[in-house]
Amino acid sequence: MIDEGYVKYEMAWQVGAPPDPDEIRELNRWRRVLFAAGLIGEYRDLGIGYGNISQRCRRDGHFIISGTQTGHLAELGAEHYARVTDYDIAGNRVACRGPIKASSEAMTHAAIYELGAGINAVVHVHSRALWQRHLGQLPTTCADVAYGTPEMAREFARLYRDSNLQTVGVAVMAGHDEGLVSFGHDMTQAASRILSLCADCASRGPQR
Repeated sequence: MIDEGYVKYEMAWQVGAPPDPDEIRELNRWRRVLFAAGLIGEYRDLGIGYGNISQRCRRDGHFIISGTQTGHLAELGAEHYARVTDYDIAGNRVACRGPIKASSEAMTHAAIYELGAGINAVVHVHSRALWQRHLGQLPTTCADVAYGTPEMAREFARLYRDSNLQTVGVAVMAGHDEGLVSFGHDMTQAASRILSLCADCASRGPQR
């Protein structure tokens, strides 16, 4: 069952200016590749977008993430991104600012950034083939844990501590149908880790 696009935490959204072009340049370069590979997109029969991408802001510790329900768009502008300015995982709250609300996966992204200061980019994609192939082979979250929840945050902390997640940088979300997450020290590493699982898109790179 597809479980996507629904915010499961308390969101405090402040309408604000979009990110600067420089802040989303790498995000957009790699999102185009992920979209072209079908890893970000839309379930047309359901009218629900899937997949999101984020990057840490080095100057203030915030992170910029694609907005909710933007998966169907081939190209994103600055108006399609939000800045997550604060969060409380235990309290199940996320605060964001921008022209659009942050993705429903913002809590999961926040939890991954907490794993280490060297993590500066996070990618969440959907692929039935990759999900089935790597379920239980790559670090895998428990099947009864839903995305976007404090429990999922704790799952990633567990995997980071008890599996090789820190090394491979990719996890399968057993309780989130078709969902996989990757991270890296920059967008290139985070996106390439997902793309390397997919033979027909492994050689693709961003178009400048």
